[in-house]
Amino acid sequence: MHKLYIFTLSLFMLLLISSCSKKHHPGKTIENTSVSSNVDSLATKKIARPKRNYVAAKVIIVNDEVAHKSLDGRLYYDLQGHRYWKNYKDGKYYLYNKSMYNNDEFKPK
Repeated sequence: MHKLYIFTLSLFMLLLISSCSKKHHPGKTIENTSVSSNVDSLATKKIARPKRNYVAAKVIIVNDEVAHKSLDGRLYYDLQGHRYWKNYKDGKYYLYNKSMYNNDEFKPK
């Protein structure tokens, strides 16, 4: 009885190890029939998925408590890789532009 248990356990372990090591890599087969070439081309053709381009909003409204403060005292907020700076005149956050640096509306008073 003890030998049967060890044999069954070892057989199970061998089957488990051998089944995990086998990987199926289908090769490309070239045949002259048009039916099989259509099936191969459909099987190997990648599905083209449309890329979703993120269009950043020009203006957002953010609570000042979640915004970060820069070294010069300006408030900014990062959203999906875009930085928005606070306009202190109207309280909204605008997408970064080079002209904001010298504009007095974006500097704290």
